[in-house]
Amino acid sequence: MDRRDVLRAMTALPMLRAAWPEPASAQTYPVRNITMIVPFPAGGQADLAARPVAQALERVLGKAVIVDNRAGGAGGSVGNAAAARAEPDGCTLLMTLSSLAVLPEADRLFDRPVAYEVSQFMPIARVLADPTLLAVPASAPWKTAQEFVEDAKKRPGQITYGSSGPYGTLHVAMEMFASSADIKLLHVPFRGAGPALTALLGGTVQAIAAAPGTLKPQVDDGKLRVLGNCGAKRIASFPDVPTFQELGYKDVEMYIWAGLFAQSSLPAPIATRLREAMAQVMTSPDVLRTFDASGSLVAYQDAPEFADFVTRDSARLIAAVRKIGRVE
Repeated sequence: MDRRDVLRAMTALPMLRAAWPEPASAQTYPVRNITMIVPFPAGGQADLAARPVAQALERVLGKAVIVDNRAGGAGGSVGNAAAARAEPDGCTLLMTLSSLAVLPEADRLFDRPVAYEVSQFMPIARVLADPTLLAVPASAPWKTAQEFVEDAKKRPGQITYGSSGPYGTLHVAMEMFASSADIKLLHVPFRGAGPALTALLGGTVQAIAAAPGTLKPQVDDGKLRVLGNCGAKRIASFPDVPTFQELGYKDVEMYIWAGLFAQSSLPAPIATRLREAMAQVMTSPDVLRTFDASGSLVAYQDAPEFADFVTRDSARLIAAVRKIGRVE
């Protein structure tokens, strides 16, 4: 190759570079619409978190963000697994709950194939972090948690409660309370908190543990009564409801947090863009008003803090599941 050939090759090189597509992580994100998987039916905590966040995220990122309720049951495991298997391009996200770490442990407890591992996910941002509350119909005979416990001790296994599925957040909260109170309740699993709440309102079950935002509209309408709070302190939306720790059940502490996740192999530039977008979303006046009206206060954490929180909370919940053992 003579000097003129070398010069021609050098001249052509920038054009060849321009024709060659850049890696997806370097392109302007997002390149297409985003799907936000919610592994539960509408009406529960994850759905409550997802919808205002999706609307605000659309405005920030300039692409549609479609909430996809994967109501496949298994306490949310089906939807979580679907998100874990998705292409790590930032266009399939997961808005899920604290049961994320519990469900793989439940699979191991029952010697089942593990649907997914927490290590397959990258925390992006925490959205909500509410204590679970024990609620019963307003027509129920129990006015206090003490009356509920006394009745349960007289009738072991006869008081029914609904949950979002075995070892989901609502199930673990109720079993944690039942273990501490030394009572036996009858678990009736549903495909999500929304259907479980519908069953409670319809008289199919007699109690439920759920997030404040899920319960508040029904309490305000006089349909439900809240007896106890699984958090470490009382909350503004239910200031008169005592914590179970106040009532002497010192080891009852359960939070139903909701957070946004992507796949662990998500390219760093896309993860950074998502984190920046969520920082804007979680200070949006519309988002703050929506959550405030629902009785769930924003509990935003950026990825590093959220990752630490998930690690600590997951360890505590896994220990609780092992203590509860195999229950149906």
